[in-house]
Amino acid sequence: MKKLMAEETTKFDVAVIGAGPAGIMAAGRAAELGAKVVLIDKNMRIGRKLLLTGNGRCNLTNAEFDLRSLAESYGKNGKFLFQAFSFFPPKEVIAFFNKLGLQTKTEKGNRVFPESDSAEDVLRALEKYLIKNKVTFIFDNEVIEIAGKKKITKLILKDRQVSAKNYIFCTGGKSFAITGSTGDGYKWAKDLGHTIDELTPALVPIKVKEDWVKDLQALALENVGVSVYLDGKKKFTKVGDLLFTHFGLSGPVILNMSGEVGKLLKEGEVEISIDFKPLLNEEELGNLLQDRFFRSPKKTIKNFLADGIPAKVSPLLLNMIGMDPEKQVSNITKKERILLAKAIKSFFFIVDGLLDFDQAMVTSGGISLNEIDTKTMKSKIVSNLYFAGELVSAAGATGGFNLQMCWSTGRLAGESAAKK
Repeated sequence: MKKLMAEETTKFDVAVIGAGPAGIMAAGRAAELGAKVVLIDKNMRIGRKLLLTGNGRCNLTNAEFDLRSLAESYGKNGKFLFQAFSFFPPKEVIAFFNKLGLQTKTEKGNRVFPESDSAEDVLRALEKYLIKNKVTFIFDNEVIEIAGKKKITKLILKDRQVSAKNYIFCTGGKSFAITGSTGDGYKWAKDLGHTIDELTPALVPIKVKEDWVKDLQALALENVGVSVYLDGKKKFTKVGDLLFTHFGLSGPVILNMSGEVGKLLKEGEVEISIDFKPLLNEEELGNLLQDRFFRSPKKTIKNFLADGIPAKVSPLLLNMIGMDPEKQVSNITKKERILLAKAIKSFFFIVDGLLDFDQAMVTSGGISLNEIDTKTMKSKIVSNLYFAGELVSAAGATGGFNLQMCWSTGRLAGESAAKK
């Protein structure tokens, strides 16, 4: 991998800004096709944010091989990504890394990880890919200005200028700004005439107003129902794994709904209800409680609940309905049993807000998809500009979907820019 010195004159076929997953893939693919490529980043090394993915294990992709189902994981904007996924689908992403010598494994939810559980190994494989294809790298340097309007003529950096036939913006969103994702690409795109859809944190934990939530900190729940209400009216329900924090709620099911919760917060009061027994309705749960009360009449309700409700939760449930934890189940009335079933099915919190971009896994919103050619990732406004990765207005669920989007759009943009 060639590193440019400040005094060098720099002219290329393709200039890629941003050495995250999308930028690495775009630069590597363009160079693989014979283009002279430069990859520019403000960090001292490629892939700084990549090292944080999957809690340092790097959830490379999701082994969802049905492309229509894959696209649906990105909501209404998933249709735009279908072309990129067809061009470079999950199966080929896995094969790409295997060819680089990185063995992979598939875990719960079709999540694909390196066998070593090390994001560092993923980064080393990608560095090898760039070196093999002779990509030039400009480290520790920022783009100060983009020259040109309908066609970019050059990039003005801190200590040099770079010109190219084609340019690819892969600067990421605004999440984890410490890694260099500070939203620069949005400003550049807007200055060049592009529309920026509203930017909001996505895949982010949710704060609640109840102080006592801190008593549940670190409690993890599997396959619970989570319903979201706006001004008392239910909007949607999802089922998945949840984690309590000192400030509120996290875990996959919460992260995946956070973007929708953020939008609802602008309309009114939002509440979240947790259903500890989502496979039963209230009547079925009430009947089950009655049957089990009959079998264990001398148990206290506190000990009875310990069999199916987390120990940290049961005192709060009983407090909600005003029931003595030491009360024997044989003495519980029908009315109390109905109230208990309701509490187990509807454990409410009032949403106080979302955490900010620094705690978000990705950014929702970005460059309007109406202004990007889905077949090439090329700008419809600037004649020699392409986009890839989180910068565009599409975000997926947890589980490797967002990295898959980066690999697919990056490879498509890199190939399109190299062939232009």
